[in-house]
Formats: sequence, C-alpha cells, structure tokens
Amino acid sequence: MERVRDVRRLPKAHLHLHFTGSMRPGTLLELADKYGVHLPEALNGGEPPKLRATDERGWFRFQRLYDIARSCLREADDIRRLVREAAEEDVRDGAQWLEIQVDPTSYAPRLGGLTPAMEVILDAVESASAATGLGIRVVVAANRMKHPLEARTLARLAVRFADRGVVGFGLSNDERRGFARDFDRAFAIAREGGLLAAPHGGELSGPGSVRDCLDDLGAARVGHGVRAAEDPRLLARLAEREVTCEVCPSSNVALGVYEKPEDVPLRTLYDAGVPMALGADDPLLFGSRLAAQYELVREHHGFTDAELAELARQSVRGSAAPEEVRTRMLADIDGWLAGPDYSHE
Repeated sequence: MERVRDVRRLPKAHLHLHFTGSMRPGTLLELADKYGVHLPEALNGGEPPKLRATDERGWFRFQRLYDIARSCLREADDIRRLVREAAEEDVRDGAQWLEIQVDPTSYAPRLGGLTPAMEVILDAVESASAATGLGIRVVVAANRMKHPLEARTLARLAVRFADRGVVGFGLSNDERRGFARDFDRAFAIAREGGLLAAPHGGELSGPGSVRDCLDDLGAARVGHGVRAAEDPRLLARLAEREVTCEVCPSSNVALGVYEKPEDVPLRTLYDAGVPMALGADDPLLFGSRLAAQYELVREHHGFTDAELAELARQSVRGSAAPEEVRTRMLADIDGWLAGPDYSHE
C-alpha cells in the first residue's frame, strides 16, 4: 500500500470557519441543557444533520438550525469556551493560523451591545491564542439578508478593531438574495481601513456571483468560489489576480452544491492555478473539521503529498498572517514534505 504522510501534521492556515458553526456537538448539548433550549433531533442525535440547501426551503432549514445553535451562546464564558475549543480542534488538525468569521450583531443583544460583543469576542480570541499557541484573527462578516446600512456599521466597527485582531471583512448568507453591489460602500470602508475583503460567492450561485465579488466588492479572497470552475475565463482571472478561494468540500456536498465529494471541482481550480485554502465552514453541522478536508482531497481527487503541501502553502499565502509567521509556516510545510512517510499498512 502507498505510504502517505499524516495530514494532521501538515502545517496549514484555516481561513473559512464560522463562529457558531465551529462549536463541538458536545458543547452544544451542554449549553442547551444549561439554558433550557430544546434542540431539534437534527442537532441532538450525535450525527450531522441531513441538509440540502440548494432550494429556498433547504437553506431556511440550515439557517434555522444554525440560529438555534447560536441561541445557546449567551454569556462571555460561552464565547470564551467556543473559541478555545475551536482553537484546540484546529491545533489537533495541524493548523498554525486561524481566521474565524463572525457577525457580532448575532451576539450583541445578549452581550450588552455591538461594541461590547466585539470586545468579548476579541478577548476570547486573545486568550485562546495564548493558551493554544495558535495564531488567531477575526473576519467580521455582514449578513446579506439584512440592510446594507447595517453592513456599513459593521465595516466601521471592524476597522475600529483592526489593531485588536480584526483582519478582514466578509459577506455571508444566501448569495442568491440581493446584489453584491448593494454592499459596495461597506467593503470600500473596510478596504480603506486596511482590511482584507473576503465575501462569500460561487457556492449557491454560479460564476456570476464570483465576478460580482471581484468587480463590486474588490475581493482579495472569495468564500467558496467553486462555481468559478464553470467559467474558464473567470478561472484565468482568479489565477492572474491570485485571488484565493476558500474551498469547503465537505460543506459543498452536505448542502447539495455537489452530489459527491469527487464532483467538487478541486482539480479544475488547482490545475487552472487558482489559489485555494481548504476550510471546514461549519463543523457542527457538516460533521468534519480541517484535516478531513485534506483527507477528502487526497482520497477523492488523488492529490499527492506534494500537492497537499502546495494547498497548505496556498492557505498561508492567502492569509493575513504577518510575514514572519508566513515564513515560519512555509518552512514547516517544507519540513513535513521532506520528513518521513507514515505507513497506513
């Protein structure tokens, strides 16, 4: 049998992880019991829920499950626990850098307002980073289902906290609703404040959604972006501009974007020279974390260890990590590839 290296030991950056979705299932059960929250069977059964979000009804169900889970995060201690455990999981999977995505408006009502919520989140990030050794930063994400003025408020907030660990500004939720250009001013505020633009696109909608992220929002990274594979000219543009796509293979299959793991166009993007950063998206709902994405690419797409190492390098290059951190991580990736194989025999 072919000898392969352990992907959990491969140093990598994790650039697509949502806040509530990073929660451990056991933590959700404990918090739900603590606050008397009734969890539906989909969140209470010990297995990832069956999801398909390619239609409005399916997406609504996905969002409802996410909202129920988020309702169990009510106190600062809950936030600290979530971030610490997410960091522990990523360290176990070989991550040396994490950029976690959060919409602070979701937590503000229970944490004393928008600014206090942001302070709680960033304090939790600082503590978790110190405890685990994982470099952690924050991407503040607006919700495209809400008014663009709210996105501008969030962009200004994100810029205010750029010196406390906020490195990017995103746009999440159903990309089939509304227009990216409605949020252009919010992204301009973020970019002018030195933040990286990382909106979602090219997941539930086709390549036009990715083009909108580039043209209207000045995206330096695109959350998902896999549907760009349907447009060779767009692939060439992403490759030329070195725009990193935060590809989440398990999520794509779980939500019905693709039927099977082998259908996710990873090889198409890779061969076109489009930088990728594999991400777990929402492990709570999709059942797999960061290292499993690399295993999926190896198993279903035939990526060699050298190609997996290059994916890890792309995740580092696409990150907002300081130059000295990037240099160290890239050297560690080279060390993983030069090191001994780990037999699966």
